[in-house]
Amino acid sequence: MRLFVNINPDQKETLQRQIVEQVIALIGRGVLPPGIEVPSSRSLSEQLCVSRNTVKEAYEELVDQGYLYTQRAVGTFVSNELPETFIACQFPESSRRNHASPAAPLPYAEGETGRNSNAPRCLTDFGVGRGDRRVFPEKLWRRLANECMGSVAAAMSDYANPCGSSHLRSLIADNLRLSRGMAVTPEQVFIVSGCQQGISLAAHLLIQAGSHVAVEAPCYRGAAELFESRGAKVVPAPVDGHGIQTSRLPRTATKLVYVTPSHQSPTGVTLSLERRNELLAWAAKVGSFVLEVEYDSDFRYDGPPPAPLFALDGGEIVIHAGSFANSVGPGLRLGYLVLPRSLTSAARKIKSLMDNGSSWLEQATLAAFIEGGHFAQHVRRLRQVALARRDALLGALHESFGAAEIFGRESGTHVMWKAPRRLPEAKEISAIGRRAGVRVHSLAESDASYCDCLPGADRAVVFGFASMTEQEIEGGIEKLAAAIRNEARPAGSRPQFYGAHFRPHAVHQ
Repeated sequence: MRLFVNINPDQKETLQRQIVEQVIALIGRGVLPPGIEVPSSRSLSEQLCVSRNTVKEAYEELVDQGYLYTQRAVGTFVSNELPETFIACQFPESSRRNHASPAAPLPYAEGETGRNSNAPRCLTDFGVGRGDRRVFPEKLWRRLANECMGSVAAAMSDYANPCGSSHLRSLIADNLRLSRGMAVTPEQVFIVSGCQQGISLAAHLLIQAGSHVAVEAPCYRGAAELFESRGAKVVPAPVDGHGIQTSRLPRTATKLVYVTPSHQSPTGVTLSLERRNELLAWAAKVGSFVLEVEYDSDFRYDGPPPAPLFALDGGEIVIHAGSFANSVGPGLRLGYLVLPRSLTSAARKIKSLMDNGSSWLEQATLAAFIEGGHFAQHVRRLRQVALARRDALLGALHESFGAAEIFGRESGTHVMWKAPRRLPEAKEISAIGRRAGVRVHSLAESDASYCDCLPGADRAVVFGFASMTEQEIEGGIEKLAAAIRNEARPAGSRPQFYGAHFRPHAVHQ
């Protein structure tokens, strides 16, 4: 252990006194908390290039004053109870520097953006964006990672390509050509730390203070706040059952439009082919680039997926972002950004300023996973599992609550459910669920901005279903229904049931 002590032989104070005062200062700032062991006198004397006797005498003085204590044959430690004079006098007001007030932090520091895996978990959690660890091919992934470790010495001794592993970029380009109809070269593919970094890279490429950026409304909060942090003027365009309403897009110069066409985040709707063509025509007219985030594109249940905007455009004005968060796992932190050729040169420079590339081991393991055909097989299995779980969720919602509007059932790993009018509003349903040990999110709580642009947003609840079995989903919905039934009725009354559904006395259709 090293101690942050610097002594100067040219000072008037003795070396011993300098050591004593600096150790006391480290204790006062909390660098050396009570009970922590300090370096031995031999170790500190070697670090400071002074005689061991000088350090021993300094330690003895600190022990005498009550700052340190020793245990024979064990070591020297900071006292658990410090001297009263030290406690009373540490950091006197007269010794403080006269600092000007620092600039206020950005407002985004007030709350978290993104899905926080450290948030307290309910017993039943319908959260969005998490996979099921029971479905992850752990043994296979371990074997592939161990095989990649054969090149660990070479990989660890040099910096990675900021744009990503050339092998992985080639595999992704091949997959996008075959599965999504995108004419892509590996040079257009950039490996990023998930979609969030991909959005950030696109923002750094195109946005400056005062730029106009159009976004879906509602939209993923992490994107909207990122654009605002770059100084952009964000213009929301409402979403309906067919995706972003192109007729509501701004008619003035716009630098970028952000969309999630395959499974809109958070409503779950799919952008129709007609709207896709209208969006591209609008972008060409106003001179805007299009950033499409293909969220949940691997999970399509009803018919083939519509062509990506990048494929429809031919790669001229569309930036395509994808991630392995839902297909492999959010902890992998790997995604990709596909750029028009006109932007690749600037993007290489910006990416090198952002970081020096993602971890080589994760990239190499993912490349082996894709190249061996395991990725395609895993996605097929995930899609089958997710379909069964989606059906279980839809059936349980209908069984417990009756007919209701549900968005996003065609694809993805979450749906947005509009609670019937006889039930409490979405925020109250969320609160009731938490008290009963069931976590659901109202639209406003689901990491979304501009919710007020969606009619009926106050009744919208978002249910993720990828991380639970069918039995867990059905049990969770039953538990939620029972909790709403118990809390919504007047004290002392009984709920009235109509078939399989209930209608609390306190709430009317």
